[in-house]
Amino acid sequence: MAPIHLLAIVHGMWGNPSHMAELKRIMLETKSEPSPDGIELRLIVAENNRDDSTYDGIDWGGERVAEEILTEVTRLKDEYNHTVVRFSITGYSLGGLVARYVVGILHQRGFFTNVEPVNFNTIATPHLGLPRYPSFISTLFARLGPKFLSRTGEQFYCVDTWSTTGRALLDVMADPDMVFYQTLKKFKTLRIYANAINDRTVPYITSAIEFTDPFADYATNGVEIELDKTYTPIIASYCLPDKPPTPAPKPNMFSQRWFRQKSDKFALPPFLQFKFPLNIAFYVLLPALVPVFVSLVVFRLGMAAHSSRSRIKLLEKENATNRDRLIHMLADLEYQVENAVADIIDAPGDTLEENTMPSSSKGKGAENYEQVPVLTPLQQSMARSLNKLPLEKKMAFLNIGHNSHATIISRDVKRFEMHRLGEGVIRHWADSFVL
Repeated sequence: MAPIHLLAIVHGMWGNPSHMAELKRIMLETKSEPSPDGIELRLIVAENNRDDSTYDGIDWGGERVAEEILTEVTRLKDEYNHTVVRFSITGYSLGGLVARYVVGILHQRGFFTNVEPVNFNTIATPHLGLPRYPSFISTLFARLGPKFLSRTGEQFYCVDTWSTTGRALLDVMADPDMVFYQTLKKFKTLRIYANAINDRTVPYITSAIEFTDPFADYATNGVEIELDKTYTPIIASYCLPDKPPTPAPKPNMFSQRWFRQKSDKFALPPFLQFKFPLNIAFYVLLPALVPVFVSLVVFRLGMAAHSSRSRIKLLEKENATNRDRLIHMLADLEYQVENAVADIIDAPGDTLEENTMPSSSKGKGAENYEQVPVLTPLQQSMARSLNKLPLEKKMAFLNIGHNSHATIISRDVKRFEMHRLGEGVIRHWADSFVL
């Protein structure tokens, strides 16, 4: 018999357990020995909410993951006579939102009566949902996302009516009076990791829960960044100047610098970067390939969303009388909360708090940089609420010229060598883990 610290790891949208392979490997290497008080680490990577099942919503994903955790606790007891005495959870991308929902379920079921909550971590998680940018593409995605990503897409863009009073799920999860928020406060450590730059899937302000982005124009705004020498690419500190440097003149069209800027901005993902002469053939065929590719993507997303909505209808029918589901448990509470909807709408000018940036970011001139994304009043309210939690924020500076969303967790080091650049983030996460 041994006391166990159970760590659950939850992958992201369209994900599967293989995406978490490096997190699992490094954590098990780092915490291979029991703690001084004899507690051993056991690790579970969520499996049941994978691939197309991630379309079904944060709530249904959370229900699945919670069941896996409870099943694992029972298995450890029945097969090895091990007792889980501590619990931690880490979620990547969508998995971070699922993790926030999971701890609410576990609390509601009395799990933490005899189990100590220790580490809660998220990596590149859209805590505020997906923000909109003042661009046509962003507006298009905001319109199509809720349709093509089924229930999860609706929750990403906060257009769902999850609660019985019509509130979005992310709004409820950020409410200090609700079980999700209250359970987060029970964890010893709350640490979130965010990409400072190049995360085109989950932008900085939503993963770091911030109102402004000091890294949006890092190449021209004069921000000074110092990386952690032990855990590169984690940022140790940064500072914005009092006055931004004079911008360089725009390059002449079709000049070498012009082409370099364009190539950096529209760089293809690694799997589409071919060597000569295949790259020439690819670019020649690109005008014909783009419509075909877009059609296939739309068809694939549409089919997956349709299957998800059918699956959700069946799940809701089967669980219509199950009062143990968290949505039913919260319904009675919501009716007792006065002005719940009114409280989430703030005055237009009330958008910033005194302490909206992590301590390492504060410096002269920081307040002069405007945010690029457009946060809705609801997202601003959620940010203010979540920032009242004792969050430790760590940013990764992955200047790789490509989407850094997968690199921050070294998602596929066998196929993409650049994904190894995120290992410092994982090692910081593992070394900081309280066993």
